[in-house]
Amino acid sequence: MDLNSPVAGIARKISLALGDAPADVLLKNARLVNVLSGDIHDADIAVAEGIVIGFGDYEARKVIDCEGRFVCPGLIDGHIHIESTLLTPWEFARAAAPRGTCAVVWDPHEIANVLGREGVESMLELTDGCPLTFYFMASSCVPATDMETSGARVTPDDVAKLVREHAGRVLGLAELMNYPGVLARDPDVLGKIAACGCAVIDGHAPLVHGKELNAYIIAGPSSDHECTDLDEALEKLRKGMHLFMREGSDEKNLKDLIAAANGFNAQNISLVCDDRDPLDLTTHGHMDHNVRMAVSLGMDPIRAIQMASINTARHFGMRGRGAVAPGYRADIVILDDLETFAVHSVLLNGRDVAETSFTPSGDVRAENTVKLSCSAGKLASDIFAIPQVTDEVRCIGVVTGQIITKAMVVRPAIVDGYAQGDPARNLSKLAVIERHGKNGNVGLGFAHGLGLRRGALAGTVAHDSHNLIIAGVSDSDMALAGNILAGTGGGYCVVADGEVLALLELPLAGLMSLKPAETVASEYAALRKAFRAVAINPDEYTHPFMAMSFSSLAVIPELKLTDKGLIDVGRFELVSLWV
Repeated sequence: MDLNSPVAGIARKISLALGDAPADVLLKNARLVNVLSGDIHDADIAVAEGIVIGFGDYEARKVIDCEGRFVCPGLIDGHIHIESTLLTPWEFARAAAPRGTCAVVWDPHEIANVLGREGVESMLELTDGCPLTFYFMASSCVPATDMETSGARVTPDDVAKLVREHAGRVLGLAELMNYPGVLARDPDVLGKIAACGCAVIDGHAPLVHGKELNAYIIAGPSSDHECTDLDEALEKLRKGMHLFMREGSDEKNLKDLIAAANGFNAQNISLVCDDRDPLDLTTHGHMDHNVRMAVSLGMDPIRAIQMASINTARHFGMRGRGAVAPGYRADIVILDDLETFAVHSVLLNGRDVAETSFTPSGDVRAENTVKLSCSAGKLASDIFAIPQVTDEVRCIGVVTGQIITKAMVVRPAIVDGYAQGDPARNLSKLAVIERHGKNGNVGLGFAHGLGLRRGALAGTVAHDSHNLIIAGVSDSDMALAGNILAGTGGGYCVVADGEVLALLELPLAGLMSLKPAETVASEYAALRKAFRAVAINPDEYTHPFMAMSFSSLAVIPELKLTDKGLIDVGRFELVSLWV
């Protein structure tokens, strides 16, 4: 028999399961949280060649005495944008794996908007073989709409190529945000759905209901992570969608949705993060935080772990993932306490995470992607000037803890015939500047609720096209903030009175740092501290940079700003700033 043949491989696994040869590891005296049977039982768990070979009394080269600790499967995040952590994927893995994460489903939508299919392929290459598994979805909306300028386009042919050439790692089509395009039967949007064949299609349908939701589901999307209230979640469950209950850094929906889960439908629900900033990740955790929160809200720990493991694995067709049982990959979390999900140790693919390294599997290439199409490549303060036309403007109303915004009408401060922000009313000027070297567009507007008292914030993380976004109450500070980021290749900064108070550089596509997770978390904390120095009421605004970055997300109601201007998302069209 060819020892390297598939038949020989199956025979070897059978021999190991029968105990004919010693296992690599035996976890003795464990209390297994069994997500398949829905109970907790005593077990000795044998592991060999990276998989669980069985329960029972096995000889093993290494024995780990769990001493009655709980053991559960590694956690899986079914929907995340790694770029939101501001970390490279290998640094994310180094931070998340010791907390129990064994796999993620990454929508690389952010890097795709900057670098296109080639950017996605580079991330596939650099994460190949990582102990924490990076599954991908082919980004569906690059750009998300035709009302913004992105750095690249992803076509139906690109989607087909990613799904075909990376089968097993690219699981399907990522969140189909352009739901108006689906309902309008846009050929390009439908072409991307068709390009996936029968692969999984993730949905993104905030506040869509009734016949429009029926039509959206019929087109192919089978999940949704944008529910913000219980009625919306129940309608989507009733119509067959897999519900992703999201709890991110700035999108906090779990508390409002958890009542939707019961003993009959929980298998159709998964916990996800979507976005997680580096300070939250390193301080509060990743999926472990979501499991803890679900339990604190009254959910049975077994069910919470199911919703962060086997449910997600089954939804995406990950065979042999999401449970601790014979034939499953040995992604195992040993817990000191079940209720608080206090992690004692973690095995990924049968190896102790403490003895595992997380590094890229190739050379990392970072070029400055911030290309401003203005005179001498620098912003002047006069580009932020807004001459008065009428007395009232449309204004983005920021909603704390949500990515939806409100469409407001306000009277801006008028000085010498120009509209200005008004800190006394929590009104900031907002600008989105095309930064991909395409056209130099500048979109101007106002935001209520960002909390700026003075100075300016700027970032090259601006969903979804990731242009340069700047909020401020001083035009000169806004120009300085933008120019600082153009020089560093992207990032976030806080400036006030002509002085840079804090800077976090993101040279990889203007989205990710090349520094260790601990350093990025420290620099992000410094950003937040600097914001507190310029904020109206610092305690009310815990995630100002995420809130700003989502102010340009033109597929989430109600009002957003892109480099082309204000977008009425409900009408899905550009609207005038002045009423």
